[in-house]
Amino acid sequence: MAKRKISESVAAPGVDPDAVGYCNCLSLRKAVRRVSQLYDAALAPCGLKSTQRSILVHIARVGAPTSGQLASMLVMDRGALAHNLKPLERDKFISVLVDTEDRRSRRIILTDRGKAKLEESNELWALAQAGFETAFGPEQSAALRNSLHHIVGDAFAEIFNQSMPSQKSSPAAA
Repeated sequence: MAKRKISESVAAPGVDPDAVGYCNCLSLRKAVRRVSQLYDAALAPCGLKSTQRSILVHIARVGAPTSGQLASMLVMDRGALAHNLKPLERDKFISVLVDTEDRRSRRIILTDRGKAKLEESNELWALAQAGFETAFGPEQSAALRNSLHHIVGDAFAEIFNQSMPSQKSSPAAA
């Protein structure tokens, strides 16, 4: 009996599982890398990377999130967040303070210097957004954002995890 590849057992009928672009995860990762490269290049004049700007934006929106809250908002584990916060703290764009209500927690605040850097990046980010929408189309861009919003939601992770055979727990469920 011929041994079947695992990918053949899960592929949709009529779909070549070995075709380039079939893997959703790989396709998303490649797209994220490309878009990050383009946005990083657009933001280069202000000295921020797209990930750094995203962190500053989320802090500005919330005010003073805990590191756990910020990690959750960014769909990032705390270790990765800590790694990404270090250069922002070094450059004095943020301050990490002990939470006055729970001394075990840390609150992250945007400094005046961080607010100024975020303001400086706004026009460059707007140009990157416009470039993306010109290249991809405004309607497709809106549809993509809606789809990605769905994917990062808890309901998507729950349905995904439930569809996995004998999965007791996963990083997305933790």
